[in-house]
Amino acid sequence: MPSLKDLRNRITSVKATRKITKAMQMVAAAKLRRAQEVATAARPYAERMDQMIASLGARITDKGSAPLLAGTGRDQTYLLIVMTGERGLAGGFNTNISKLARQEAQRLLAQGKTVKMIMVGRKGAEALKRELGSHYVDRIDLRAVRQIAFANADEIAQKVLKLFEAGEFDVAKLYFSEFKSVIKQDPVALQLIPAKIPETKAHGSGAAEAVHQYEPSEEEVLGDLVTLNISTQIFRGLLENVASFYGAQMSAMDSATRNAGEMINKLTLKYNRTRQAMITKELIEIISGAEAL
Repeated sequence: MPSLKDLRNRITSVKATRKITKAMQMVAAAKLRRAQEVATAARPYAERMDQMIASLGARITDKGSAPLLAGTGRDQTYLLIVMTGERGLAGGFNTNISKLARQEAQRLLAQGKTVKMIMVGRKGAEALKRELGSHYVDRIDLRAVRQIAFANADEIAQKVLKLFEAGEFDVAKLYFSEFKSVIKQDPVALQLIPAKIPETKAHGSGAAEAVHQYEPSEEEVLGDLVTLNISTQIFRGLLENVASFYGAQMSAMDSATRNAGEMINKLTLKYNRTRQAMITKELIEIISGAEAL
C-alpha cells in the first residue's frame, strides 16, 4: 500500500502533467485556426487546376507532349511519398498515415513490384524504418520550417521530377492526411504520376461551355500545368497535414487533460481514505493503551 508521501508526490506529478497537456491543447487550438484557414484556401486552386488539366487533356489526343500525364506506360516501379508530422503527441495522426502507406507498400511488394519511398517528416520515417527502411531513397526534414511555404513543396517536387526524368520509377503516389474537422482527419493516397485526369462533364448537358484559345499551344500549356500540378498537390498535402496535425493534437491533449483530472480525483480520494485509516488506527492504539492502564 503506498504511503501518504507517495500519493502526494503522485498527485503533484499528475497535476504538473495536466498543466502541460492543457497548455499544449490551447497552443494547438490557436494554431489550428490559422492552419485550417490556409488549408481551406488552398483547395479551390488545386481543384481549379485539376479542371483545367482535365479540359486540356480531353482536347489533346497526343499525350506524348506531357510525359507526366502519360507516364512511362509501365507500372513496375512505384515511388511512395509519405508525409507525416515532425512531432508526436497527436493521437493517431502519424500512425494512420504510416499504416496506409505500409499496407500499400506490402501489397505492391507481394505483387512483385519495386517500391521506393521518399519520407517527409520524422515520425513516419521512424515508424516505417524497421520494415521498409531499405526502400528509402530520400528523407526530408522540415523541423526547422516554422511555416510551410510553396518553396518547400516545390523542393520536394523537383526531387520527384528528377527521379522521373532519370527513369527511377513509373508511378508516384502521395500520402497525407486530409483535414475534415477537429475530430476527423482522413489519411488519403493521391496519384501524382501519371496524373489522373478528373472526369469532365459530358457535352450536351445543357450548360454552355466556354471556348478558350491558348497561347502558346495547348500541348505546351498542358505540359507546364502538369509539372506545376506536382508542386501544387504536394503543397496542398503539406497544408492539409499541418491542419490535421493540430486538430489531432488538440483532441489528444483535451482527452489527456480530462484523463489527468479523473486520475487526480481518484488519487485524492485514495489519499483521503488512507489518511483517515491511519488516523483511525492511531486513535484505536491510543484508546487501547489508555484502557490497558
